[in-house]
Amino acid sequence: MSKQVYISADYSDGSGDRDVVEVLNKWGNDNMHKVDFIDMSKVSSGSVAETPDCRICDLKREFNKQINASSAVIFIVGDKTASRTAGSGCLRATKDQLFCTCTPYKQNTNGSKACKIQSTFTPGPNDDVGCINSFSYLKHEFEQAKKRNKKIIVFYNSLRKEVNWLPSYMKDYEDDAIPFWTTNAWGEKVGNYTYLKEVLGYA
Repeated sequence: MSKQVYISADYSDGSGDRDVVEVLNKWGNDNMHKVDFIDMSKVSSGSVAETPDCRICDLKREFNKQINASSAVIFIVGDKTASRTAGSGCLRATKDQLFCTCTPYKQNTNGSKACKIQSTFTPGPNDDVGCINSFSYLKHEFEQAKKRNKKIIVFYNSLRKEVNWLPSYMKDYEDDAIPFWTTNAWGEKVGNYTYLKEVLGYA
């Protein structure tokens, strides 16, 4: 039976961690692996983002939905992960609606619009992480995975453990985070599929 596994990563052009995500998706697409990988770039480019008024809060709500439907969440940590702030620009987290504006997703050239969230509330212990917050997208995904008790797998986009790359909100996972890359018998750089298969229960 196939498992849905959510991938959170930095997709910035030129300095992100797309190379790891590409390998994971390749594993998910061949006949040898039983994993349906859902990465945040697919969510961000999906039906929610295609609506003309998609906001930060709408994307975070969709991230919650996809994480809830997944059995595990993989976080790719690169050398820029800790400094990424995309998704943190929601003013509604601290101000009244009247004083808040935001830019619909990928529509910077069209300027900002008034906030569409009339009322907010504090999520209860059994609720999802609230979509109105000042978290980056990456931190929001991490907090949602923790709150929903998902199996969390943290990979460094490196051949070595890069503890200094971990964002502060992931520090509790320092001992468990491992390099994604390893070398095979021919000295070639390859993804550590053996470890991933083991932690997903396919060993």
